Amino acid sequence: MGERALKIAAWIVSLLCLAPIVAVGFAAASGTFDTWNSLMATVLPRYAWTTVELVVLVGIGTGVVGTGTAWLVTTCAFPFRRTFEIVLALPLAFPAYVLAYAYTDLLDHPGAVQTWLRGITGWGPKDYWFPEIRSLGGAAAMLIFVLYPYVYLLARAAFLKQSPTAYFAARTLGHTPWSAFWRVSLPMARPAIAGGVLLALMETIADFGTVAHFGVQTFATGIYSAWFSMGDRMAASQLALCLLVVALSFALLERAQRGAAKRFPAGSRLETMPRHQLRGVSAILAFAACALPVAVGFAIPLAVLSRMAIGVGASPFSPRYLGYVQNSLTLAAITALVTVACAIVIGFCARIAPSLAARFSAAAAGIGYAVPGGVIAVGLLVPFAALDNAVDAWARTHLGFATGLFFTGSIGLLVVAYMVRFIAAALGAFDTGISGIKPNIDAAARTLGRTSGRMLIEVHLPLLRTSLLTALLIVFVDVMKELPATLIMRPFNYDTLAVQAYRLASDERLQQAALPSLMIVGFGLLPVVLLCHTIGKSGRPHKVVKPKVDALVPAA
Repeated sequence: MGERALKIAAWIVSLLCLAPIVAVGFAAASGTFDTWNSLMATVLPRYAWTTVELVVLVGIGTGVVGTGTAWLVTTCAFPFRRTFEIVLALPLAFPAYVLAYAYTDLLDHPGAVQTWLRGITGWGPKDYWFPEIRSLGGAAAMLIFVLYPYVYLLARAAFLKQSPTAYFAARTLGHTPWSAFWRVSLPMARPAIAGGVLLALMETIADFGTVAHFGVQTFATGIYSAWFSMGDRMAASQLALCLLVVALSFALLERAQRGAAKRFPAGSRLETMPRHQLRGVSAILAFAACALPVAVGFAIPLAVLSRMAIGVGASPFSPRYLGYVQNSLTLAAITALVTVACAIVIGFCARIAPSLAARFSAAAAGIGYAVPGGVIAVGLLVPFAALDNAVDAWARTHLGFATGLFFTGSIGLLVVAYMVRFIAAALGAFDTGISGIKPNIDAAARTLGRTSGRMLIEVHLPLLRTSLLTALLIVFVDVMKELPATLIMRPFNYDTLAVQAYRLASDERLQQAALPSLMIVGFGLLPVVLLCHTIGKSGRPHKVVKPKVDALVPAA
C-alpha cells in the first residue's frame, strides 16, 4: 500500500467517523418547529435538568474518591497499601448497569438487606425509612463507584511524576501534610484530575442501562423512548442533537484544559516523594477510605451476582447462552480487528505525512469517544435506513424483487457504529506505541528501499505488538459492554450478553440477569488485569518518613 492509498483510506475512515454527527445535525434540522416546541413543553427541560444533576453528582463523587485514594496510596504507608494500588482499578471491569442490577437485588424492598432488617426488628413496610436505590442518587452512586478509576489512574500517575521539591519547600515553611497536599500537590495534578473527571462525565451522559433501570429520565433514555416507544425518529434525532452538543462540549473542555495547562517538574528526578507512616486511627481511616470503593464497586456486587447466578441454576453452557456468547464474541472480535486496522491506517498516515490534513483526520476519528452510543446509532440509522428504502424501491421497480434491509438489517452497520465509538481508544494505544519508535528507523527503512506499506508491515507492526494487543483487548471488551448502540441497531433476533442482561432486568427478573452480567464482568476483567499489571510497575521507589524525622519539620 502506497502513501497515497494510506491517505485515501485515512480520509475515508475519518469521514465515516464524522458521518453520524453530520447525519444527526441534518436530521434534527429537517424537523419542524412543532416537534421542537412539543419537546420543550414536555420532556426536554426534565431531561436537561436530570442530566445536569447526574453530571454534578458524578463529577464531585469521582473527583473526591479518585483523587483521595490516589493521594493515599501514593504518599502514605498503611496496611495493604500495595494491594490497594492495584485493586482500586478493578471496578472498571463492571459496567454501571450491571452494578445497578446487583444493588437493586440487594437493597430494594424485597432484597436481602431490607428483609433482614424487617426480620430482626419486626417492622412493617411503613415503620421505617430506607434509601431508595431506584432514584437519581442511586444512579449517581452506581456511576461514581464504576467510573472513579478514571480519576484514580490519572491522578496517581500525576502524583508519581511530581518532583517532591515543592512539597518539601511547603513542609519547611510550616505546612502540615494535608496543607501541603492542598496547596502544592493538588494544583500541580489538576490537569490530570480534570481530565479524569471529564472522561467520567462523558461516560455518564452516554450511560443508558443504569438510568433506564432506575427510571431516571435523561437524554439517553429519551432517545431510546422516542425511537422505539413513540416511533418518532425526528424527536429521537433532535434529542440526540441535544446530547451531542453536551458531549462535544465536554470533549472540547477536556482538550482546552489539557492543552492550556502546563506543569514543569522542579528539582532532581533522583529525589523521592516521602511516604508518611500512618499508625493507629489514621491507618485505619486510610485503609477504610481505600477499601470502601473496592468493596462497593467490585467485591459486593461480584458476591451478589454470584449468589444470584448460583440460586437460579442456569448453565452458561446451555445452547441459549452459548448463542449469546457467540453473538457477543463475533461482534467484539470483528469490531476489534476492524477498529485497530482503521486506527493503524490513521495513526501511520499521521506519522509518515504529518500535515494539517493528517492531523484533522486523526482528530475527526478520535472524536467518537465523546459521542454516546445512542447518538451514533441514530446518526447512522437515519441515512442508511433512507438508503435501504431507496434501494428496495428501485429493485422492486426495475428488477422485480425486494432487497429488504440490506444495510440496517445486518451486523455490518453495527460494527461501523462500534468502530466510530471506540476508535479513539485504539488510536491512543497506537500513538503511545509508535511514539517510542525513533524517526531514524523510518529513514533507515526508506534507505533500504521499503515503501510505506512494506515499512508498516515489516518494521512498525512487529515493534507495536504489545500496543496493538492492548488496543485489541480494550476495544474487544468495550464492545462486550456496549448497550445503547446494540439495543437500537442489532439485527432482528440477534441478542448479545448485554442485551439479554438488560432485557431480563427490565422484566424485573434480576436473578436470571445475573448470569449474563457475570459473563460480561468476566470479559471485562481481562483488560483491567492487564492495566493493573502495568500500573503496578509504573511506581518509583519511595522512602518512608519516620515520625522522628517528620517531627523536625515545624508544625503549622
